Amino acid sequence: MGWAAVTVALLAATPVFLTRGDVTPEAELRAEAEATWKALEARYVAEAGGAPGRAPGTLSLQRGEALLPSRNGQGRPGMVELRQGTPGVLDARLRVALRHELAHQLLWWACPASAEDRLFHEAFALSVSGELAEWREAPYQSLTSASAELARNPDVDTPRARRALARVLNEDSGFAKALTRRLRQCHDGARWTVPLSVDELVGTAVQAVASATVVLSRHSGEVLLAEGDIRTAMPYGSTLKPFVVAGSATPPPVLAARAEVAEWLCGERLPGKVDVKTALLRSCNGYFLDWEARGNAPRNFGPWGAVLASVGLSSAPLDMADAIGLRSTLRLSPWGLAQAYRLLAEARPELMAVLADNAARGTLSELPASKAYAGVATKTGTVRDADSRPRLGWIVAVDEDLVAVVARPGVMPRAFADEVPEVLAKVRKKRSGLESARVQVLGLVPPGAIEARCRGSGFSLEEGSPRAIPEDFSKLETLVSKGAAVCLGSPWRVRFPDAPAGRDYAGIFTGSPPPPYKPPAGVPTSPKELKARRGSDFLFRTTRLQYTAGVVAAEDSALTGEARVALARVVAHNERHADSRHPGRPVCDTTHCQAFLGTVRVRPEEERALDAPALRWREWLPFSQGGQAPWREIRPRGQVESLLGSGAVSVRFADGRVLYLRTKREGGAVFDVTESRPCEWLRSALKLPACPRSVAFEDTQVVFEGRGQGHGEGLDVEAAKASGLDAGRILERAYGATPGAPHRADIPSP
Repeated sequence: MGWAAVTVALLAATPVFLTRGDVTPEAELRAEAEATWKALEARYVAEAGGAPGRAPGTLSLQRGEALLPSRNGQGRPGMVELRQGTPGVLDARLRVALRHELAHQLLWWACPASAEDRLFHEAFALSVSGELAEWREAPYQSLTSASAELARNPDVDTPRARRALARVLNEDSGFAKALTRRLRQCHDGARWTVPLSVDELVGTAVQAVASATVVLSRHSGEVLLAEGDIRTAMPYGSTLKPFVVAGSATPPPVLAARAEVAEWLCGERLPGKVDVKTALLRSCNGYFLDWEARGNAPRNFGPWGAVLASVGLSSAPLDMADAIGLRSTLRLSPWGLAQAYRLLAEARPELMAVLADNAARGTLSELPASKAYAGVATKTGTVRDADSRPRLGWIVAVDEDLVAVVARPGVMPRAFADEVPEVLAKVRKKRSGLESARVQVLGLVPPGAIEARCRGSGFSLEEGSPRAIPEDFSKLETLVSKGAAVCLGSPWRVRFPDAPAGRDYAGIFTGSPPPPYKPPAGVPTSPKELKARRGSDFLFRTTRLQYTAGVVAAEDSALTGEARVALARVVAHNERHADSRHPGRPVCDTTHCQAFLGTVRVRPEEERALDAPALRWREWLPFSQGGQAPWREIRPRGQVESLLGSGAVSVRFADGRVLYLRTKREGGAVFDVTESRPCEWLRSALKLPACPRSVAFEDTQVVFEGRGQGHGEGLDVEAAKASGLDAGRILERAYGATPGAPHRADIPSP
């Protein structure tokens, strides 16, 4: 064969079929094979969404010399063997066998990733060869027994197994949706990581379902409670209907209820016209199916499809019945469902407000437990078997701090509705400080130098719509330019030039430029201090417990026992009283407020501190490292006099102030005046470890001496360590007797 002929063969839509005279008539056999191949390829293109990207090879058609009695054909890539009963006659059985074997050949060519998936290959071949009609005439076989037979014989290499497979495929009159999904997956180049299952084929939940409970923090994303198989993917029922609504690019319609249609049976007294709020609360399948029939319903959850895929949704839905769980073909784990709802709650608070009515006028109404759901957004879901018996019930609950997902096998959601409020209460009893804390972060770093990476699934929110972010580090200011940035399943990793290894931040970032800052007149302020007092362009939200632990670790990571509890109580208190530091803004993460260097492991002392009653003072409580370690610092005399004024004498320190005499001239008279300034003003300007105890003026320099570190006001951490007192008495000593401090309070010990 010349090169021109070879080129034509390679570019042909069908392979070159070779015969060797042992199956006759040869010309008719080749014509039959070519027609069959074109029909198979057309089916592939229709289901997969496109044609394969390479030309098929050569196929040999020959007589089978060692076929089992139960087989009329067999093959391997590039070769088909056939049984011919009568020479020169291409009877119906041979033609069916040819179509069946060419179906395998087409998959080996167009979908090589599926080569080892025997169930997928046989299911496709049975579906396109015309054999299913023959199997429909066989004696009745239950779906359960067919599934059991395939479980015993996953290679589908016996007549009984093929009959069972045909029974499963005949459950639906059309081409199996599971095969379409797999063909699209193959055409898109996705890895064939999980073989096709009987459960996936049949489209009902034939596998066992499991009990599971998972609770997440809305703020930090941490898993606070995990019981049962929270990572096992299961049919999800109606729980994803809110994501269909969230994914719509246009307002959902108002539809006429159709009482004669079973899917519209959504409880008593259903109004004649149903809006999306009622459809969600009543969980009306008919509304969503009719919405799809209008042609403007979102496909694959719109932009939320990427979110659900990232947290483990088994496959994209082919239609609305898949999406709303009316068919149990798709699966999602309780963990993945909780993660998705955490992002939905952040992006679409108005949807959560709708779902908060569920216990009043939805699927959880008129129950003894309904009142316990006040302020909690909920969505239920039920997975049923072929006889409409509940196989799995779901309840998703979202309040201001938590996301809970509870799955129970064999029951309706209303049967275990009383468990969910108990689960939420259990989590709060187990760990305090789960409410939100906000902090301005990284204000000393140029905004453009900060990068963040999500090691789970990261999304930026833009007007309530999620946008997936790159897996590698990205500019934080870009991530928050249009809304919040949320990392599902992992803390953020944040890096900048002074911290190239990065820090963990378990929480949510948003952008919020602070107002302009003007320093007080006459107060020397360095550029760094100006940045700290201005605040940050970035806000970070986490739990109060995580925030408190992060500050304590940054201020004194080695602190233990009652002193750590005392400091943690002050830190948590100050997060709620930041107005004196940044009016109208959250607390900052520098020493101007309280140092915070990201998320750390929570210690028992922080848990005890957050479990204790709130402190009674209503203002910022200062604290410092303190201690008695002596220090000696020297500063240029000119620098000191620029602060105190030329000719300052008799400088001393008392009650947190610097007192001195300064010579003053007025109208020819010369006299000394007493001056007084806050010691912290002098300490900060001169970068001294603490307020000095003594000072000596020399010719060109000034020598300061003192003990400890910090401004010396409020809680002295080193003194607290050495006191031997419990946390309550430490706080009384620090704030109850300090002149100018808040009034003394009775502070119970934790």
